[in-house]
Amino acid sequence: MRLWLVDPKLLCRKHLLGEHVECHMFVGALNKGKSVEGFIRNGLFNGPALKNRHEELAAEIERRGYNHKSPLVDLNINPYDFVGYVNTKANLVELAKRCEECKKLQDEAIKI
Repeated sequence: MRLWLVDPKLLCRKHLLGEHVECHMFVGALNKGKSVEGFIRNGLFNGPALKNRHEELAAEIERRGYNHKSPLVDLNINPYDFVGYVNTKANLVELAKRCEECKKLQDEAIKI
């Protein structure tokens, strides 16, 4: 279920794997009681989407022929305590500005 996140197919290898690592980091931070308010405030995190997002990223990792051997550990907290809105459009624009490979994937998707 992708409600408001960038389609993993539009992420270059570096950003796909980087976001995957971030999912694990968010779980670790939340389980340790660390604040993610800055990420929520800046439109970069939504707790309820975390598990599904990891699954989407893992599926794309495997679809590309890479190995995925890191299941997401369980959260010790309620992810609905960390509801945020991720601005997909802004993130796509930012990715295209920062990464030529992500821009190429976006451009190719538009042609289809």
